[in-house]
Amino acid sequence: MSEKSKQIGLWTATSLVVGNMIASGLFMLPATLGIYGGISLIGWLISGAGAICLALVYSWLSKLQPLATGGPYAYTREGMGNFAAFLVAWGYWISVWCTNAAITVAFVSYLSAFIPALGSNPILSVGTGLAAIWFLTWINTKGIREAGIVQVITTVLKIVPLLVISIGGLFYLNADHFIPFNVSEQSDLSAITSTTTLTLFAFLGLECATIPSGNVKNPEKTISRATIIGTVLTTFIYIASTVAVMGLISPSILRESQAPFADAAASIWGEEARYLVAGGAVIATFGALNGWILVQGQMPMAAARNHLFPHVFAKENKNGTPALGIIISSVLVSVLTMMNFSNSLADTYKFAILMGTLTCLVAYLFSIVAFFIIDSRQPGIRWGKMTVASLAFVYSIWAVIGSGEEIVYWGFILLMAGLPFYAWTQVKRKQQVE
Repeated sequence: MSEKSKQIGLWTATSLVVGNMIASGLFMLPATLGIYGGISLIGWLISGAGAICLALVYSWLSKLQPLATGGPYAYTREGMGNFAAFLVAWGYWISVWCTNAAITVAFVSYLSAFIPALGSNPILSVGTGLAAIWFLTWINTKGIREAGIVQVITTVLKIVPLLVISIGGLFYLNADHFIPFNVSEQSDLSAITSTTTLTLFAFLGLECATIPSGNVKNPEKTISRATIIGTVLTTFIYIASTVAVMGLISPSILRESQAPFADAAASIWGEEARYLVAGGAVIATFGALNGWILVQGQMPMAAARNHLFPHVFAKENKNGTPALGIIISSVLVSVLTMMNFSNSLADTYKFAILMGTLTCLVAYLFSIVAFFIIDSRQPGIRWGKMTVASLAFVYSIWAVIGSGEEIVYWGFILLMAGLPFYAWTQVKRKQQVE
């Protein structure tokens, strides 16, 4: 098989963006936003605008550095050097396997709608979660094209129930559910700020098409288009589905709902429609897990090639995938997944997920600064791009602030904990040179 036949194209790259963003969190967000009412749609619009600004920055970076495997890591290294790049790679790698553990737990939770025993049998739950992790790990070691096929299929299947509810809900919308527009006790500005903070995390993953750039056909065009199309499409799905759910369920009921999309589907087509949503949620989490497992091997591989991670992460198998790196990460994902079923460790597990989210935002901030530096090497000043990048930076800072003081504090310690690891890689590199 030729090298080109092993690469992924526009639709697979786009499905990687959409599939990694639309995961388990979306299916509960309408209930979380229900305490604010229709004003939460403004929060979605602001988050969507911020995400599109970030997507544009990554789109431009992908054109400036089309073969930079590792996305945020590679761009940071080009613009800011090895040390900053290591911080991004270290933090993002931890973020990915923490995220995968959370997605695995959510996958088992939604699957319990079809297999009730998963809700009461911890051993069966752990076994099912580990089976999903290692089956998708095996798929990803077979080649990026094979993993891409799974990603396209699961992305299409997860979008279908969301679009069905969104379109079907238009015929049953109750305008009274949006009055008053702000049902919270907060001021309009405070409510908008709160809902923006709640929704912005749903856009994490928009950078995913940039990470396996070395395995993308015509990367200078494909990555840019996939990032923009994926982010805009996801923003539309988020807003349309939220409008539908809020229009179908009254605010008082919505805020107490344990499964808002399922309740919305049941209000239109009856109780059996809940299985449509449950199936969509299972596919959403399974697809997201596949996409993030693909990413978990690419980032450390890029860092290892630059001697910032151990060489084992750079080794590729006959299918051209960093199999050992993927397997090492999946071992860590498996450990975190099992921790969730220990009451004494559950709080630590959840905390690690929040810190993982923060380190992803740090990668965004470094990438934006790297864009300023790399783009400044081109003749002339592009004020439009500078403005968009500045808005993306402000948006990312706002997201970090929205994470809370405690998470920022521990997230900083998590990043600093990687410094001895960086020192060790540099010492090993110097010894090899000598």
